[in-house]
Amino acid sequence: MRQSNVLRRLDVRVTQYLKPGLFGLCCFVAAVSACAADAQNFPTKPIRMIASSAGGAGDFTARLIAAGVTARLGQQMIVDNRPGGVVPAEIVAKAQPDGHTLMFVGIVIWLAPFMRDNVPYDPVRDFAPITLAVVVPNVLVVHPSVGVKSTAELIALAKKKPGALNYANSGIGNSNHLAGELFKAMAGVDIVPVNYRGAPLAMNDLLSGRVQLMFATATVAKPHVASGKLVGLAVTSGKRSALLPELPTIAESGLPGYESASTLGAFAPAATPPAIVRLLNRHMVAILNEPETKQRLLAGGIEVVASTPEQFASAIKADMARTGKVIRQAGIRMD
Repeated sequence: MRQSNVLRRLDVRVTQYLKPGLFGLCCFVAAVSACAADAQNFPTKPIRMIASSAGGAGDFTARLIAAGVTARLGQQMIVDNRPGGVVPAEIVAKAQPDGHTLMFVGIVIWLAPFMRDNVPYDPVRDFAPITLAVVVPNVLVVHPSVGVKSTAELIALAKKKPGALNYANSGIGNSNHLAGELFKAMAGVDIVPVNYRGAPLAMNDLLSGRVQLMFATATVAKPHVASGKLVGLAVTSGKRSALLPELPTIAESGLPGYESASTLGAFAPAATPPAIVRLLNRHMVAILNEPETKQRLLAGGIEVVASTPEQFASAIKADMARTGKVIRQAGIRMD
C-alpha cells in the first residue's frame, strides 16, 4: 500500500522517459521503481535537521516538526543548531542527497547572495524545497509621540519631513531591516535605519522614544500595543494576522502590493529523490496542520503555512526578485 501511494505521488514527466522503442520504456520504469524504492525504504538511519541558533522561531518550529517526524517514521529526527546565518546551507549543499540531512532555515539563505560576496552555494540550484512551513509577521509600530494613526498618515508625515523619522531594526539584513527598506522604496520616503545588535535593544529605544518606529515581530509588539505604549499601524504580511486580527495589512492601508515577512522552511540537498521530498512534505504538512501544533506556534507568534514544494520554490524566487532589488538599491551589505 505504501509503495502504491508513493507511485501516485511521483512528480515525473513521463514524456522525458518515453523515448521511441523499448529502451526508453525500460528507462522510465527503472526510474519510477528506483524512486519508489528510495521512499519505501526511507529513512534507514536518524535524520539530521540543521537549524540556526537555539531559542528562536526557527529552532522552536524545527523541534516541533522533528518530534512529529520521529513518531511517524520510526527514526529519530535530530535538530542540530548551527549559528551563523548561512552555515546550515553550506553544510546541506554538500551533504549526501538521501533525505537524511535537511535544514530548517529562513530568508537569509536565499537573500544572502545579494548581501555577501562569494556565498558558497546557490539558493535555487543547490537545494530541494520541502515546505514553506511558517511565517513570522512583523508589525509596523510607532511611538505615540509620532502622532499618526495609520500607515497613510505615516507616509504623509515622512514625505513632509524627509530624514526626520528613524526606524529601529535588530541588525543589518534581518527581516525587520528589509521590511523597512522595502517600505522606503515603495512609499518613496526617507526614513533612517538605526541598526541594533538584537531586537531587545531596538525595542527599548523605541519605547523610550529615541527612535520613532519599528517593524517589530508580532509577539514583541503585541503587549506594547495592548498597553498603549506603542501604536500598531499594520502588519507586513500579505494577509491579516491571527496574532493581531484588528490590524490591517500595509498593502490595504496605504501601500498596495507591499508584503514582507520572515518565512521559515525545510530543504533537502538538490539531488534528493523527488519521492523522498514528497514523503517528507506529506508528514511535515500533516504535523504543522495538527490543531495542537498550530496553537503552540501561534502562542509563540508563528503562523502555519505548510506549503507544497512547488509553492515554496515559487515563493523563494518571488522574494529574491522583489527583495533582492531593494537590497541592491539600498546597498545593504552583511559582514
